[in-house]
Amino acid sequence: MLKFNKLIVGLFFTCFLSFGQIANAQQKTMVIVDADTGNEVDDLFALVRIIAESSVEITALTAAHWQTSLWAIPNTMENSHRLNQQLLGEMGSDIKTLRGATARMYDWGDRAQHSAAAYEIISQAEGTNQLNILVLGALTNVASAIFIKPEIANKLKVYWLGTTMDFEKGILKRNDFNPLMDPFALDLLLESEVELVILPVNVASAMEIAYDDLENNIADLDLGKFLLERWDTHLDGSRKSRVLWDLALISAFINPDFAKIVTIRTSRDSGNRDIQFYNEINAKAIYQDFYATLLAFSKE
Repeated sequence: MLKFNKLIVGLFFTCFLSFGQIANAQQKTMVIVDADTGNEVDDLFALVRIIAESSVEITALTAAHWQTSLWAIPNTMENSHRLNQQLLGEMGSDIKTLRGATARMYDWGDRAQHSAAAYEIISQAEGTNQLNILVLGALTNVASAIFIKPEIANKLKVYWLGTTMDFEKGILKRNDFNPLMDPFALDLLLESEVELVILPVNVASAMEIAYDDLENNIADLDLGKFLLERWDTHLDGSRKSRVLWDLALISAFINPDFAKIVTIRTSRDSGNRDIQFYNEINAKAIYQDFYATLLAFSKE
């Protein structure tokens, strides 16, 4: 009888732990992150923040091109893919990494860029009611997935950094870097059933930070040294200060209290539909949170 009671107790605790693990997994927010990591300094900072976030599970880290850029190298997507893998190595992470499109979408016919990233988006979308995707660069991979499989559009919720929004006049401009990397991809998403949450660059510009401030807060950490080296060696001319654009989008996704959102009905040439726009971010809170997260991760 005693052995039987011990068996029952053992089974109870096994089930309890199993249910606890399942509940913990269910509480995590699942997301694909699509990043043009090779393009600028800010991507690595943003990726560090979300990889270190315990409440989020990244189901795939996909590489985006920046091939249309005036300072593009021969294969920008591969450059982004390599840096994604390098960062995961630095952080001891085994997140799945996938190659995306090598350039913007085609001009006619089958306009999709068929890539591992596009088909991963399709596969995950088909298996869920809503798929969150954080896009830090060109929209090529997401738009290609929709072009290949239009029926997944209403399952996607895409958070994206790009465009400039005049909130007083309700005018959306598309002349900043990310839209210009693939104008057709943006048009496709604006006119689709995808739920869009956009962080305009004129709002994200509040994220400008001095190098000295970053150095004072992260230089003593190994991962901090890795990030500062990226700042020091990147090809652009910014050295004393930069805007870490992508960190704003990632942080607002993780901590909605760090930003404010308004819904705007776009004009007929921009989809003529309701889209959510971040109209304010708390840059100070975002950076304080970043420093605390980096420190906690480094102590693990």
